[in-house]
Amino acid sequence: MDKELAVSVKNLRFAYAKRNNQVLHGLDLEVRKGQIVALLGGSGSGKSTILSLITGQNDVQDNGSQVKVLGYDMLNISRRRLYQMRRQIGMMFQVSSLFTGMSIFDNVAFPLREHSKLNEEQIKDLVMLKLHAVGLRNSWRRFPSELSGGQRRRIELARAVALDPDLMLYDEPFTGLDPISLTVSRDLIRDLNFGLGITSIIITHDVPETFAIADYVYVLWQGKIVSQGTPAELMESDQPLTRQFIKGETDGPLPFHMPGSSYADDLRLHEHAGTQA
Repeated sequence: MDKELAVSVKNLRFAYAKRNNQVLHGLDLEVRKGQIVALLGGSGSGKSTILSLITGQNDVQDNGSQVKVLGYDMLNISRRRLYQMRRQIGMMFQVSSLFTGMSIFDNVAFPLREHSKLNEEQIKDLVMLKLHAVGLRNSWRRFPSELSGGQRRRIELARAVALDPDLMLYDEPFTGLDPISLTVSRDLIRDLNFGLGITSIIITHDVPETFAIADYVYVLWQGKIVSQGTPAELMESDQPLTRQFIKGETDGPLPFHMPGSSYADDLRLHEHAGTQA
């Protein structure tokens, strides 16, 4: 694996055995250290499945697929090394993951207490530093229910970077945010990536905010990469699906109606059924 790569994925194919359906179809992608890379696509395109394979929540299948994360081979990783790797990764989830019965301070301190040997004085200093970085140092005594949705997202980000991870993963980080909170969160992702010298992967379908901070973007559809490049390159793309998704056009290869029989055929079927009755 190239030492400059944080994540390397080659010929990634994956199927959920119980569902008997192929989700990923031979993907190749790279994430260079220090980059912000976005995986862009609609629901069901395979974005979250890629995250689950990067973090070891699902096992990489021995079908020619290769996934290497921070130098770890995810096809042949032991449980001990998997846990070691996960300590180098920060994760911001799509839905709120804060502990509602804990104060803001204790939420951010939680990973430090669980995965470090720091004493409480050192933990206090680090927690206040991380809260200051997201602009919420003075909220440390409060509880999640006392904060707005945008503020809670910033606390989740502070907790995710508490252990100074090498790799940050964001699962739909802009969902449900008002315009101001969205801009604040977007800028925080960019500033923390640069300030902490980390690498970030963003799973999203929010085009404008992602293009404002991403170094490189992969566009996925039905488990395949249909295009890739810098935001500027993709804005000029003439690939039909990419152009439709990025510009939010209603006409194009992405259908509004689920594929199947025509509406006229369905009407005739129901009329026939009614006659038989």
